Amino acid sequence: MSEGIDIKELRRRMDGAVSAFKSDIASLRTGRASANILDPVTIEAYGSRVPLNQVANITVPEPRMLTVSVWDKSMVSAVERGIRESNLGLNPIVDGQSLRIPLPELNEERRKSLVKVAHDYAEKSKVAIRHVRRDGMDGLKKAEKDGVIGQDESRAQSERVQKMTDETISEIDRLLGEKEKEIMQV
Repeated sequence: MSEGIDIKELRRRMDGAVSAFKSDIASLRTGRASANILDPVTIEAYGSRVPLNQVANITVPEPRMLTVSVWDKSMVSAVERGIRESNLGLNPIVDGQSLRIPLPELNEERRKSLVKVAHDYAEKSKVAIRHVRRDGMDGLKKAEKDGVIGQDESRAQSERVQKMTDETISEIDRLLGEKEKEIMQV
């Protein structure tokens, strides 16, 4: 294959958008306990804000319960405050050096709003994928204009880029559908 664009680099960037989407939807609460629910929580610790998983262990002892074991006893109240202020709707119960966090049932309205959030995450990922496609197409046009590749090679590579884009967007749609089903399941 002659010069043009780096297909592997475009694939890597598109895969990055998919993995970012996966981590975004993993943090959405579905009614079942998951340690990922607490990923967005940051704690004021040692003079700066740090992710919760850097000051405590998070476990899932039961389907509707999380346990946070804080490593430093002096950090327990800061961890509790961080979880309460995270807008996740969670109320931790302090139990010595650990916190128990019961997950309340999701009502229909909350489930629908979580589905909307998931759709927003999906759209953000699709936009990122389209930006990667645009960068690739621009690179092909420039390479063709500069005489680095021929018109046939440019057309063939642009078709590959479009096919890769379509496959990646359908992967996002598939993941979104699975998450939507999981959220709406009672």
